Amino acid sequence: MNLEKIIKETLLAIQKTGEWIQKEAKFFDLNEIVFKGKNDMVSYVDKDAEKKLVRDLKSILPEAGFITEEGTIDDNQKKFTWIVDPLDGTTNFIHGLPIYSISVGLLQGTDIVGGIVYELNKNELFYAWKGGGAFLNHNPIYVSPTKHLSNSLLATGFPYYQFNKLDNYLCIIKDLMIHSHGLRRLGSAATDLAYVACGRYEGFFEYNLNAWDIAAGILLVEEAGGNVTDFSGGNNALFGRELVAAGNIHDGLLKSINKYW
Repeated sequence: MNLEKIIKETLLAIQKTGEWIQKEAKFFDLNEIVFKGKNDMVSYVDKDAEKKLVRDLKSILPEAGFITEEGTIDDNQKKFTWIVDPLDGTTNFIHGLPIYSISVGLLQGTDIVGGIVYELNKNELFYAWKGGGAFLNHNPIYVSPTKHLSNSLLATGFPYYQFNKLDNYLCIIKDLMIHSHGLRRLGSAATDLAYVACGRYEGFFEYNLNAWDIAAGILLVEEAGGNVTDFSGGNNALFGRELVAAGNIHDGLLKSINKYW
């Protein structure tokens, strides 16, 4: 399998869908939203974008199955599996906040072998394939060389449901606010991971994550020289619903998290 060829073909499909999303953004009406759960919103843009992506991805790799956020297709028992989030940062999109991405990962068995995050508003296309490195708009990218947590800018996300661990999480945030350059919360985990991969952030952590939020970003960080684990330091980040991604500060960030988790 030529992973580089597959990923580069996928870039074109994602850019095409991204152009459609940006056209819809100009006229989007808040009355178009539907609630999947508490604070969990979706719109026709998410669903139609997912259908467009699925159609194009099928033509690129017909033998692959899918795991998708909006469930427009149920077909995941395959050797290869696309993991698709058609609009990561839906709440931002709905409110007109210009930070949202398309995220597409490719699994071979249980291994992530391809990943693309397209941040639409900055027109930044992050991509990687297993063993091939990570790129931003065709230029190689690498995680930050910073070695100390105290010199780091970090990112996180806030849970919008399952608040039973919120107090622990707030303790982590307080600790890191004191012992780093600060924390940011963009509202798109895919974008956060892409920013770790290119060195804008030294690290990112969050819980209550889904595989479609992070599959592509995990590979971006790893191929850019970083490390991605769950909160225990294990390798269950993709489906374990918690993730720590960083370069040289990974161990220090993990230690800070586990003081309270």
